[in-house]
Amino acid sequence: MGLVFLSSWIVSILVTYQIFKKKNKYQFGRSNSLPYTEEKMSYPVEKQFKNFEDLADPNYVPEKLRGKKYLAKEHCLRVKKLLLSKVKSLNASKTGIFIAGEEMKGVKYCDAFKDFRQNQYFYYLSGVYDIPGCSLFFDFHDDSLTLFLPNVDTEDIMWSGEPLYPEEALKKYDADAVKYYSDLESEIINNTKYSDYLIFTTDLDNVHIDALAKKLTPKDKDFFFAMDETRVIKDWYEIEIIRRACEISDKSHLAVMSALPIELNELHIQAEFKYHATRQGGRTLGYDPICCSGPACGTLHYIKNDEDVHGKVSTLIDCGAEWRGYTSDVTRCFPLSGKFTKEHRDIYETVLDMQSQAMELIKPGAEWDDLHFLTHRVLIQHFLKLGIFKKEFSEEELIKRRVSAAFYPHGLGHMLGIDVHDVAGNANYEDPDPYFCYLRIRRRLEENMVVTNEPGCYFNEHLIKNFLKSHSERLETVNMDVVAKYMHVGGVRIEDDILVTAKGYENLNKVTSDPDEIEKIVSAGLAKGRSSFHVLA
Repeated sequence: MGLVFLSSWIVSILVTYQIFKKKNKYQFGRSNSLPYTEEKMSYPVEKQFKNFEDLADPNYVPEKLRGKKYLAKEHCLRVKKLLLSKVKSLNASKTGIFIAGEEMKGVKYCDAFKDFRQNQYFYYLSGVYDIPGCSLFFDFHDDSLTLFLPNVDTEDIMWSGEPLYPEEALKKYDADAVKYYSDLESEIINNTKYSDYLIFTTDLDNVHIDALAKKLTPKDKDFFFAMDETRVIKDWYEIEIIRRACEISDKSHLAVMSALPIELNELHIQAEFKYHATRQGGRTLGYDPICCSGPACGTLHYIKNDEDVHGKVSTLIDCGAEWRGYTSDVTRCFPLSGKFTKEHRDIYETVLDMQSQAMELIKPGAEWDDLHFLTHRVLIQHFLKLGIFKKEFSEEELIKRRVSAAFYPHGLGHMLGIDVHDVAGNANYEDPDPYFCYLRIRRRLEENMVVTNEPGCYFNEHLIKNFLKSHSERLETVNMDVVAKYMHVGGVRIEDDILVTAKGYENLNKVTSDPDEIEKIVSAGLAKGRSSFHVLA
């Protein structure tokens, strides 16, 4: 009886083994991993990948940044210089800056916390992007920068581990001294040196000591101007952070294009991007991701991200990974079938031409208004060829009537840095001209600015109603029967992050926007089929 049972058990194991061996379709990791077979089982995990060293390392730091500190002191000095030049009455020997960083915010009615995001100005002047409850003081008299860490809560160590101590912080951050929050009283509040100081701050939101609050001058427009203007020009360290954020986004966008067999819903697209960004160390995204399909691609800041993609032809994904507090901002569009329809390709090539022509004019001294205006002209030229605009109306007449604003209402781009729509773009939202009222940059380009170049073209019922049908002088220039053929596309936007260089520009994004290459990438992913991807649900 025992031998019979043992024999049956062995046969069962052998049959199962043979079935597994024949199928052999399950793969480790994502689509670029090797099949997991019995031959691999006896090897360490690193032997199971031909390119193990190329796998994402969430702790990777670019070589240029290794061992270097964020240039906090340089930022403080730049703010000081600009503020003193703008406000001649200031006495450098009696002026300082105090900023309280962001704190953890609780969720109502429970003991959970909201995701932490550092105060942008505090980060810019301290280099601390990931520790809540910090403060800084910069003294114009001796150019000293003091960082105040939150007091050590010995009970919290049991739950959260050891905090960063002052001696460690001094090695990590570009500060002259590191103290605790409890030292504020002796260092600033009761220090007679600062009794007659003018101390600027952003606001009093996280200043919890009344005696300190009384010494501070919040919300001064000249102080904010100085801080914003210094953030316009990025130093080499900031550029390398943004470059890394762009690298993370590039690979994540490529991953989305390559994995369509498992992306059945817009939320799957969002999840795929965020998964790959997180694996590479992009622990957060710089803004709410925009993942849309079909007609929804015509909604500029679509954030529902919950529609099924089946039966639609187009996808638009506007997602940017954040790394060390700086964000990227990248948009790519691709056909869900792996092949652009004629209408989708028409609009894609229109937008690509808009972006390409604007790109070639990016250099120090270029006026952003001029680049933006050019993209409207390029759109009009394409729409005349496509028959969307009636040929009896000239290019100049169409520009005069501002008819293209019905299909391209937003600006060409914006400043980029700690904020996705970074400061000091000098937008004028009161401008009555529909070409410029939503333009987020209204200034001349300078070397080491980082901006986005992101023209778009949309077929959206709301835009057509408000920018076209409510203006008869525009409506009469448009072949609405031709427009109807493009409504299912929704829209196209192509966005790259651009560093203004001494003689021109550098595109910090390397993921392709070439439509032929995109078709090959998407088609190759579709050809693999769902079973080639690691999906548990």
